[in-house]
Amino acid sequence: MAAAGATAIVSIHLSGEMSGTIESARAAAREAPVPVAVIDSRSIAMGLGYPVLAAARAAAGGAPMEEVVSAANRCISATRSFFYVDTLDYLRRSGRIGTAASLVGSALMIKPLLHITSGRISLLEKVRTASRAIARLEDLAVEAAGDRPVNVAVQHLGARERAEGLAERLSKRVPGLGELRVVEVGAVIGVHVGPGMLGLTVTPSDI
Repeated sequence: MAAAGATAIVSIHLSGEMSGTIESARAAAREAPVPVAVIDSRSIAMGLGYPVLAAARAAAGGAPMEEVVSAANRCISATRSFFYVDTLDYLRRSGRIGTAASLVGSALMIKPLLHITSGRISLLEKVRTASRAIARLEDLAVEAAGDRPVNVAVQHLGARERAEGLAERLSKRVPGLGELRVVEVGAVIGVHVGPGMLGLTVTPSDI
């Protein structure tokens, strides 16, 4: 990028609490021939994607590096992510959630709702059935959106029909909804959450 004429680089990454990628980026930044701002999104999937888009819009508008960084950080602070998994076993095996929490879930046959807080995946609520868990996931998104203008991403793994149904219901319940997208997560995230995962990311559209 420097050779192509870039005078500064803003490099945004998935949560440093879940991956060592950001440390590699910081090491590389120290050797770069132009200034590089390395940003920890404190999230994954569209929780990372929305800050990247916010930074890209600022950069495309000719903003200096400091303003591009500020745009990304404002989006990071205001973006919320929730998700449902059919089982906590995949997260336990990958070390992304504690063994105690996953064993409790298995013993009680609960359907876990999780969120990302302080860059980590944490158990938010325990629900008895998949249908109730998905209904609660929907409610959490509506609460997070409030009346403000927002964009929402519904993410899934091998559950498109379930995701599209959730998106349709949200389109009727979120008054300030702007862009609504349904996307399937990639293998890097999929291996940690397992099939049937549903995720919701809510971000303001006016920052």
